[in-house]
Amino acid sequence: MKICFGTHNLNKLAEIQKLVGSDIEIVGLDDIGCTEDIPETGSTLEENALLKARYVFDNYHVNCFADDTGLEVDALGGEPGVYSARYAGEPSDSNKNIDLVLDNLSDKTNRQARFKTVISLIIDGDVYYFEGVIEGEITHERTGTSGFGYDPIFLPEGSDLTFAEMSMEAKNKISHRGIAVRKLIRFLQDL
Repeated sequence: MKICFGTHNLNKLAEIQKLVGSDIEIVGLDDIGCTEDIPETGSTLEENALLKARYVFDNYHVNCFADDTGLEVDALGGEPGVYSARYAGEPSDSNKNIDLVLDNLSDKTNRQARFKTVISLIIDGDVYYFEGVIEGEITHERTGTSGFGYDPIFLPEGSDLTFAEMSMEAKNKISHRGIAVRKLIRFLQDL
């Protein structure tokens, strides 16, 4: 089976392909000739994931899934949430986003947070959703050099390593995206 993952992010593509294995071939937006940056104008992760998947399905006529991920920090009222990628403004800059989260938490003792991923899958026009959530906390400083986004400041519950200190394999076993993708894979294998 071949399916498009609605992303230009090569890190996400590699992460997903490792999870999926060889049963399913994952292609990205660049592989289908989609060079557009699909707008994420939804007010929820679900809406943004569907916007991206729907755009690809409607314009390129291929079965597709897309995700949206947010970091929700309790002491910040759930921010950055749906605005995680551009929390510090345009253009998206992970280092500036991390700086802003750490700055906004500087006087807070509650550092509880969660990563949430929602995947929207469109197959032959039918829409399905898959969700993954991992609880954790925000560290006081960056640790680790692997991963991307907020990984250097997210310490998953039950771990003494941030996502950025873990190998991709170790992160995929417990991550929000890994949880959502495993649900997606089980669904696809049952088709």
